[in-house]
Amino acid sequence: MKPPRFARVVLVTPDGALVGALPALPVATPWWQDVAPVIATVREAHGVEVIVLRVLEIAPNPKSVKVTYLAEVSEPVAAAEPWDGELDDQPLRNSYAKLGGPAADLAWANTILAEKGLTPAGPPRQVRTWNLSSLWAIPVQGQTVWLKAIPPFFAHEAPLIEALAGEAVPTLLGHGDGRFLMAELPGADLFEAETDQLFGMVDLLVGIQAKWIGREAALFALGLPDWRGPALTAAITEVFERTAPELSTKNRGALTAFIADLPRRFADLAACGLPDTLVHGDFHPGNLRGDGEHLALMDWGDSGVGHPLLDSSAFLDRVPADSLEAVRAVWLAHWREAVPGSDPARALTLLAPIAAARQAAIYRGFLDNIEPAEHPYHAADPVDWLSRTAALVRAEPRGDSPR
Repeated sequence: MKPPRFARVVLVTPDGALVGALPALPVATPWWQDVAPVIATVREAHGVEVIVLRVLEIAPNPKSVKVTYLAEVSEPVAAAEPWDGELDDQPLRNSYAKLGGPAADLAWANTILAEKGLTPAGPPRQVRTWNLSSLWAIPVQGQTVWLKAIPPFFAHEAPLIEALAGEAVPTLLGHGDGRFLMAELPGADLFEAETDQLFGMVDLLVGIQAKWIGREAALFALGLPDWRGPALTAAITEVFERTAPELSTKNRGALTAFIADLPRRFADLAACGLPDTLVHGDFHPGNLRGDGEHLALMDWGDSGVGHPLLDSSAFLDRVPADSLEAVRAVWLAHWREAVPGSDPARALTLLAPIAAARQAAIYRGFLDNIEPAEHPYHAADPVDWLSRTAALVRAEPRGDSPR
């Protein structure tokens, strides 16, 4: 369970003038990037409307976390206290985290809405902002459309969603310049999905992946990263070398042997018969939305090209224990049907530590491409995922057929 969050908000006007800081207040949810309740708390306590730009500081203690945010406000606020921090410039700062950035995003969205003949039916609502995305809900006639702004390393997300048109994915109303606008998806996010819904999610993903087998060139042309054997081996090796001083001696030893053996492991994986294809990259129930009749897979920013079962580990980790074997069996059955003669069960065993190590490489990539104030979001992840990789390697039976 994440510790409770207290939010302190530093205020600036659109011209960059520092107003001061509002004292820290408890916020309804613990997730640092969840800014809608921060905005609601400031509104309720001070009667002020703010737009959150970014995190300035994250200060945890054993019982709670104090998060200091920078926010735009239209005019000075009487309740603000002096703040002696410094507002710097950072080369890796996302456009939506800069003064005027959200206003530019909303102006772009309004242009797209006008082109589509849609008129806003109320004020836009800021939902989330952090180093991986900015998300706004905009009410229009009969629906709520979603504006998403993304960092450069996720630039392939909108082109991929466009290429997936006709599948159970969001419908794009427009995209460009690191932003895209999506039509409303019916239902709710399915973090607490029932077993039958989990089956449907697996069926949806495998159906999409099977259609992209043999089309890797088209995916690379959209800008997706390469997670096939050689590229992933290089990425895993690099993150291990950079993280090794933070790992235990036991884990370093297990990972050294694992990395040396990766070429053979990937060769055994290829022999299982499942070809490389589209990988969602962050496939879990919370990234699907539905209402019993509809189901859609969202958040394609983490997508890449690699082994299709790379998507299994994050999903299966979130499946309730009493549904796990059934969901796993359905997943394997889908792939046996999609690729007759393949051995997805063997592939799943071989992939387990590779999938964990890939997560370490992904988070290392985030850290390399975000500004320092945002590092607390991901700083512990490379060590955590490499430690999980080492544990999986040690748990493999000796002489078992990973060899």
